Amino acid sequence: MIKFFRKIRQNLISENKFSKYLLYAIGEIVLVVIGILIALAIDNSNQNRVIKEKEQTYLNGLKEEFKTSKFKLNALIEVNKENFRGAKKLLQYISDKNHPPTETQFSQLLFNTFSSDISFNPNNSLLSEIISSGSLKDISNPDLRIQLTNWISTLEDVSKQENELGIQREKVLDIFRTNDNSLRVIFDLTGVNQEIGIEKTGQDVSNLGLLDSRAFENNILMFVLTSSAMEKAHYAPLMEDLNAILELIEHELE
Repeated sequence: MIKFFRKIRQNLISENKFSKYLLYAIGEIVLVVIGILIALAIDNSNQNRVIKEKEQTYLNGLKEEFKTSKFKLNALIEVNKENFRGAKKLLQYISDKNHPPTETQFSQLLFNTFSSDISFNPNNSLLSEIISSGSLKDISNPDLRIQLTNWISTLEDVSKQENELGIQREKVLDIFRTNDNSLRVIFDLTGVNQEIGIEKTGQDVSNLGLLDSRAFENNILMFVLTSSAMEKAHYAPLMEDLNAILELIEHELE
């Protein structure tokens, strides 16, 4: 093909048909430019297709991650609510001296309220990989990119509040690290001793005196306040962010 066009040019020059040669040369340049543009268009189309496929793969993976995180967060919110209700019940017993709990009721309430630590552990492996590799730019929706970036910083704030709640929980448990109260009684009356393989002692000791302790009441109050803030100021907004991210991902999936 190149030889064919070269022969045409040579014939036009030899015949002194310069004007026709000039038009031919211009036409040849135009054809070359058009060829280059077509090649670039094909290349860009292929690149866009690859990026789109990559984005769809990321979106499907992120969808599964955030669905799992939502399941975990829902479960954690329920645990926090149960702990909050249990702590409020303890405050009720402290305030109402006419209807005290039995030793078993008190032990069960203490165990159910303070045996579970609160810590949200979302599935972020893919998101972390996307951010660290600089692939966040491949997510075409700008709102989704912002939400994904903010998600990491929001988790840091949530973690701080969880640590504070953990501190208040530990302060309640510290009461059972003294000679004045018996953790063994709680284990015996709730069946924990059997689960961990400890023999029941049958100690004639009562923890009900804690209901008259101002220190115990203060620690419970601090736990209630922190637990309430955990749900209202952190877990509820976090769930809203999570749902917003899932909605944006669904909108972008083909």
